[in-house]
Amino acid sequence: MEGPAAVTQNTQKTQDAHPADPPASGGNGASAGTGTAEHGTAGHGTAAGLPSLLYTETEDELRAAVRALLAGRAPAAAVIARTETPQTYDTGLWHALAADLGCAGLLIGESHGGAGASYREAAVVAEEIGWSVAPVPYLGSAVVATAAAVSAGDDELLADLAAGTTTAALAVPFPAAPGAVPAATVRVGAPRDGDPAGSYRLSGTVTALADALPADVLLVPADGVPYGLYAVPVAGPGVTVTPVVSLDMTRQLCDLTLDGAAGRRIAAGQAAERAVGAALAAGAAMLASEQLGVADRCLQMTVGYLKERRQFARPVGSFQALKHRLADLWVGVTQARAAARYAAACLATGDPDAPAAVALAKAACSDVAVWASQECVQLHGGIGFTWEHPAHLYLKRAKSASIGFGTPDRHRASLAWLADLPAPPPSTSGSR
Repeated sequence: MEGPAAVTQNTQKTQDAHPADPPASGGNGASAGTGTAEHGTAGHGTAAGLPSLLYTETEDELRAAVRALLAGRAPAAAVIARTETPQTYDTGLWHALAADLGCAGLLIGESHGGAGASYREAAVVAEEIGWSVAPVPYLGSAVVATAAAVSAGDDELLADLAAGTTTAALAVPFPAAPGAVPAATVRVGAPRDGDPAGSYRLSGTVTALADALPADVLLVPADGVPYGLYAVPVAGPGVTVTPVVSLDMTRQLCDLTLDGAAGRRIAAGQAAERAVGAALAAGAAMLASEQLGVADRCLQMTVGYLKERRQFARPVGSFQALKHRLADLWVGVTQARAAARYAAACLATGDPDAPAAVALAKAACSDVAVWASQECVQLHGGIGFTWEHPAHLYLKRAKSASIGFGTPDRHRASLAWLADLPAPPPSTSGSR
């Protein structure tokens, strides 16, 4: 049994020519898709008006380039070793991914030096980050902070982000879910003598920030008159970033303390709220794609191991009970791929169905990633429980990411509200 085959435009042509044939299985997931709409939805629509979920040739090329870089610079042994060092993020790898490959500027327009791509392309890179559990701040900088900066229209920051010379992070707790602006825990103070025009002083604490340790600039939502979003240089006085021991040390969390730190306001009032909301929605959607990459990789590793591991003079994978478990997981990964691709496509086109699509994708992909990583550990037997094997990296990434930008239950509740589903009947436990 193989993992889910990549669904591409060529696959679709084959199925159209032979509609009775079952979809091909196979592949190692290397071409398991890329799906971005270049400059909109041209060439990605369907007869029913729904976005195409197929991966394009451009997306396949992007995936191949990212996978080649990560395979050479972030092998499992190196990632495991880095989790035990003080600097858990690989800044050299991030520079290569952000600047050399241009992944930092995928969501930034060409007028600011970016690629002018869409969330479909960004989702492809997120899948590859999940596939390799690479310790880079792609999600926090190239997706979340970039989405906030794009919404705020901050030209200065966008140009630096697109060039890959600046890494940014949004200063909100990692579990913050889209749909509601998190309560601000930072207050705005008056500027001090000698501060440049447009400068403000911020004080407060934000806990459990993701991808903020390697950041050069923090985008801090702050409570004031009005509510605003402020760019705060990490190297400035009054800024303290404290690493905390995290379940997933490939995405180590930290706490932020501001004590009269200087900040430049990039959005205020409703514009600031929209920027934070756009960032959280983008983070949830792209984290779903990352979870898809985690699940796909776990399935591939497990299938490969069960083909090679022999017991009672036969491959372990030939036992019917294990075949059933992997078949169920294959279906789950395939369904998660459809949900993640649809969410990315909706964000790419500004589809009004985007909130529901993001909620569905985050809930589905989080559950499948945890399931796949648990099966990976268990079905690898004794070796799956060792520190040297990468299975624990995927389990930790899946568990921690399932909480990031809203838990599955939180997104299912949001989906029920968005779809206007009736509330469940009152409990009748204890009665007959």
